[in-house]
Amino acid sequence: MNLNKIHNVYFIGIGGIGMSGLARYFKFIGKNVAGYDKNESELTQELATSGIAIHYTESVEAIPTAFKNKEQTLVVYTPAVPVSHKEYVYFQKNGFTIQKRAAVLGLITKDTYCFAVAGTHGKTTTSSILAHLLKETGTPITAFLGGVSENFNSNFLIEGSEYAVVEADEFDRSFLHLSPTVACITSMDADHLDIYGTEETLQETFVDFSKKIKPKGKLFVKSGLPISGITYGIEDGSDFTIQNITISNSTYLFDVITPTESISGVKFNKPGKHNLLNALAALAMATTLGTPLSRLAEALATFKGIKRRFSYHLNEENLVYIDDYAHHPTEINAAYEAVKSAHPNKKITVVFQPHLFSRTKDFAPEFSKSLARFDEIILLDIYPAREEPLPGITSDWLLNMISNPQKQKVSKSMLPEVLRNSNSQVFISLGAGDIGLEVNTIKKTLSEKVC
Repeated sequence: MNLNKIHNVYFIGIGGIGMSGLARYFKFIGKNVAGYDKNESELTQELATSGIAIHYTESVEAIPTAFKNKEQTLVVYTPAVPVSHKEYVYFQKNGFTIQKRAAVLGLITKDTYCFAVAGTHGKTTTSSILAHLLKETGTPITAFLGGVSENFNSNFLIEGSEYAVVEADEFDRSFLHLSPTVACITSMDADHLDIYGTEETLQETFVDFSKKIKPKGKLFVKSGLPISGITYGIEDGSDFTIQNITISNSTYLFDVITPTESISGVKFNKPGKHNLLNALAALAMATTLGTPLSRLAEALATFKGIKRRFSYHLNEENLVYIDDYAHHPTEINAAYEAVKSAHPNKKITVVFQPHLFSRTKDFAPEFSKSLARFDEIILLDIYPAREEPLPGITSDWLLNMISNPQKQKVSKSMLPEVLRNSNSQVFISLGAGDIGLEVNTIKKTLSEKVC
């Protein structure tokens, strides 16, 4: 496929975080871009403002005429779109060039010096920190991120085409389309078992990904993972390590030790040891370009964060509200430890929306243990995403497994009333579904408690 001969790019599922980044890229390089999504969102509104035509009704008639020229149109779709989708069926029957998002991302980045961040957790934060470090140190990068960076208020950044930063997504084995120069694996916990079947198969696929690295490329891995590479860790014997951690004014201060040098007094503003590991991974990857460690440390101190990654919406003495994307038990544990360390001795309420029936079923015991750690648990209904319901797998079923008696399952419409009646001082909403759309309502409700 020669992208130079493509004039039109049509996206089925354009509102996805990864898809919208690609749409921005093609619009930036002068292609005609349009697409469909099931729901209007802040992302689709921003795309529309940039001149991209988007519709929300699954309809062949709604596809703009120019995009029905198969010789000049590339169709990009996400695996979340069912093969029965009317527009997908139309393009397939009429012989259009149809590619998964991951394949197109691989095509765009294959001739670049590509940094790829893989892992079942930490991809978005690590790749966003890395993009920030490279941007601040003058590297001409194009970055495709799985979240909206608060430093440049976008999930897409283009400052040049020689270097690329991408998330290497393990879902549907998407990362096997990439050819990275420098890669990182942050974690390999069991997930997406609807795709892989077993944790062993998932881990084997991460090994397959590591073999995609270009000759003379480098692989960084979190210490302890069952895969060979340059290791990084906290206060251990890794190749890259963080030591002497202290906290001052909610900011981490620490030393970084690399195979060739060390630096003291490094600052990082995001809470949680998991975020320190993400920062270290990004720093280690960035050193491969030869940038002075001191300059990278300066840039790290100015990293603001990613929307929906431990994002503060209220931060008063006796009322805190944080929103986070955590949707796996390991991520919930990390969020709990971060909020507990940042706000010790305060009562914490979690509002959790489970994501996918299959994930809820596969990890129900782990979910119940991680959620039980909070002082009060509020569950919303399971967000189905691409799935049909599974018999017996509901939020009520999960609720019954949680040992903490301070728990309840509520509807979204009931959530404000429940929050008003809570005497907690710290609230955190978690989930990868549409719970992000409730943030403003939650913030407004909690703010009224202060008034």
